[in-house]
Amino acid sequence: MDGPGIRATVFSQGCPHHCPGCHNPETWEFGCGTKMTEEDLLEIIRGNPLCRGVTFSGGEPFAQPEGFAKLAQLLKATGYEVASYSGYTFEQLLQGTPAQKELLKTIDVLIDGPYLQEQRSLELSFRGSKNQRILDVPASLAAGQAVCITTGRWAGEY
Repeated sequence: MDGPGIRATVFSQGCPHHCPGCHNPETWEFGCGTKMTEEDLLEIIRGNPLCRGVTFSGGEPFAQPEGFAKLAQLLKATGYEVASYSGYTFEQLLQGTPAQKELLKTIDVLIDGPYLQEQRSLELSFRGSKNQRILDVPASLAAGQAVCITTGRWAGEY
């Protein structure tokens, strides 16, 4: 499950991290997969009237920040909550490329950090390893530092 509630997940193809134990190593190679426009993805997502949130997963969405930022802007304008997984930390993304910073500004929730097999936990909500954080991105950007979500539906409370 890539977040609370009924969500759509958009997988990116290509990842520079290659975390040992990755749940989706098929997405590591760049240049594969099915190319789709942001508008096509939006229409597919809008085809499920129960869907209220969208999660970007991977691969690494921040390795293709331009397209994901455009999709996030379209989704937000249509009323969706947008979350993203990233092997980069929030702090790394704050120092990232202009396009990565733009993507960061367009999402609501970031699950950050690489998957660390030695910190694997099946007890965590929406994360694979204990180093990964679930962040409130608007609050984090306003504070200039990571602000974790510790209560509510992203923390596993229903």
